[in-house]
This record gives sequence, structure tokens and C-alpha cells, in this order.
Amino acid sequence: MDIFDQKEVLKSFQILVDSREQATERAEKRYKSFSAPYSRATLDYGDYTYNAILPDGSSLFDTCKTIKPLCVVERKMNLDELAACFTRGRERFKREFERALDQKCRIYLICENSSWENLINSKYRSKFNSNAFLASSVAWMVRYNMNVVFCKEETSGRLIKEILYRDLKERLERGEFDGCKFDSAHR
Repeated sequence: MDIFDQKEVLKSFQILVDSREQATERAEKRYKSFSAPYSRATLDYGDYTYNAILPDGSSLFDTCKTIKPLCVVERKMNLDELAACFTRGRERFKREFERALDQKCRIYLICENSSWENLINSKYRSKFNSNAFLASSVAWMVRYNMNVVFCKEETSGRLIKEILYRDLKERLERGEFDGCKFDSAHR
């Protein structure tokens, strides 16, 4: 795929929002801050991924099927929600990350209204011990090749779009989609 084809694919970039994501006022505000088209689809793991139209006219993913993304953003609204994933929701969270790992998916975990300092210094409501919280967070970064991004709520939409767009751009430049239609059936 030459540079001109890559540019055309990038023009068709679209964010896919997991169909299980709640349509709240906060979510709508986040979606608007994407500054990119978005639609809903069922993702096997993660909250957000991307889709695009390849030069042959086919989409990377068939949005009528459950999608096994190449790159996802998992979003948490704060440290308390993340703590719940590492405690009472740990097995479900683990299974989701294992499915992503099996597909060699890049995972970015965005945690809004948070920082490493708040995590380490127990500046959250959960009773999850900060040492255990830190250990779980770092272990998952290593185990699942997860990248953690802390940010303010108002910047999460822009970061989600930028992470996903840059992942697609890098893959196009490396030729990962050259000569093939890619969707979850081709994994």
C-alpha cells in the first residue's frame, strides 16, 4: 500500500464504541471530543477500537460480528472503578485481558481523574490496599502488555482518538494490511 492509499485509509478512520458501553451524558461528551466519526459495535474486549476502509473497499472489521480488535482502549472513570476490576471483578477482567493477549492486541488502559501518586497514596474511596493496587497494576502492565494512561475526564476522548488513530497509522506504514482483507475471521 503506497502513501496515497494509506492517506485514503486514514481518511476513513472511525472509532468503534463497544455496544455495552452505557450511553450517558458523560459518554456523549467524550464521543464528541473524539473529533472523528464513531459507531457502536460488539467488541470481544476493550471499550474502544477503530475501523477503516481498505483500498479494495473492504472494512478492517465486519461490525455485524463480534470484533477481536488489534488495539483497544479500556476506559475507567476513576481509581475506584479500576480497584473494583482488580478485586471483586478480577476474574472477569482477567478473562477479558487474556482474550486480548491471545489475539496479540495492544491494550491501553485510560483511567480518568487519577494519577500514580493518587494510587500510591491511597487517594481513592476503595479499601483496596495501595501496595496491592500498585502491584496488580504493574503486574498487569507486564503480563498483558498494557499501557496505563492517567488523565482528566475532559481529555480522555481526545486521547482515545489519538491512540487509536496512531495505532492504525503505524500499522499502515509497516504494511500490516497490504494485500489482505482483515477482520476477526482472519485472526
